[in-house]
Amino acid sequence: MSSLPTMRYVGMFVLVATMITGCTTETPKVSAAPVIVQPGAPGEPGQTLPAASLSPVADTPFTAADVLFMQGMIPHHAQALRMTALVPSRSTNRDITLIAKRIQASQEDEIALMRRWLQDRDQKVPDTNHDHSGTGGELMPGMLTEEQFDVLKKATGTDFDRAFVQSMINHHLGALQMVDKLFNGDGGGGQETEIFTYASHVGSDQRIEIDRMQKLLAQLDGPAPN
Repeated sequence: MSSLPTMRYVGMFVLVATMITGCTTETPKVSAAPVIVQPGAPGEPGQTLPAASLSPVADTPFTAADVLFMQGMIPHHAQALRMTALVPSRSTNRDITLIAKRIQASQEDEIALMRRWLQDRDQKVPDTNHDHSGTGGELMPGMLTEEQFDVLKKATGTDFDRAFVQSMINHHLGALQMVDKLFNGDGGGGQETEIFTYASHVGSDQRIEIDRMQKLLAQLDGPAPN
């Protein structure tokens, strides 16, 4: 899988409003325009720039690929919440309980963020109460079919622990596929500031959780059932 695009480093400018004060009775003088100082390289002095040299940076507009990513990730996250809701009544494993709570908290917040992002741009928000697939009716990468979800729901004890962890690993891997498609697909997505920040967060956060779950799965007896 391709890695997320390298973060672009932007030169930092420091805006300094200088004020001249003295010990005399004269009214302090204030400079007519702010002084813009561009920090120099290590060991080199900064460079003073005219204020007019700075121009506003316009945000890159969102694309159809961005919209599809958000519309697909909402039901993807919603299914993860259905999965974590099974844990309290089926598992006594402390580590699984903790990671399920973490996933639940983070993905509830992210669903709210994605819904707001779509609403702010007058885009359709998926109804997660009835539809657990993408906007076209197909399952998003890594999602369980309803038959697979029923198998997970019927499992208990250690069998449930294995099945839950393996299913959630696959679910997270699917989210990484969606992030990769956003950044590296043909739709030019992932360039708007908010989308870039959120999708990058999803990629890093899901990788951390996958690593934790893989270690947890290794502690359980045997492989997860198919």
